[in-house]
Amino acid sequence: MPVTLHDSPLGTIRIESDGAAITALRWSKDGWPDAPEDCGLHARAADQLEAYFAGELDEFDLPLRPAGSNFQRSVWAAMQAIPKGAIRTYGDVAGEIGAPARAVGTACGQNPIPVIIPCHRIVAANGRLGGFSAAGGVEDKVWLLRHEGVLL
Repeated sequence: MPVTLHDSPLGTIRIESDGAAITALRWSKDGWPDAPEDCGLHARAADQLEAYFAGELDEFDLPLRPAGSNFQRSVWAAMQAIPKGAIRTYGDVAGEIGAPARAVGTACGQNPIPVIIPCHRIVAANGRLGGFSAAGGVEDKVWLLRHEGVLL
């Protein structure tokens, strides 16, 4: 499994793939012990992440292969349709795919490719942010939403 490390404002991002598609993004405030491997796909992902964090990219264009159930993949696909700078509630997504909001929330929390699959754009109907699947939790979700111009 190719692995590349990329520094971001939210910590060191570990880009993982099967060589043909991105399978996971994980990050750590403390870095990672892995030695990076060269992979053209990872270079594209790192370039796009860099552009996103610089405010120069609105939509990622990368092949993705997140491991999950059909239901999870349907939730993640619905997330990818949410444009940068917009938010939806768990209930909005649930209504789109015909599922309970709680199940949508669970699938959001199991998103293996946060930021590229923008689970940070899903919030609770009561105004609460809900959770966030990446290492920095809700604080990183707030940072990402503010970065995209969403006022909280």
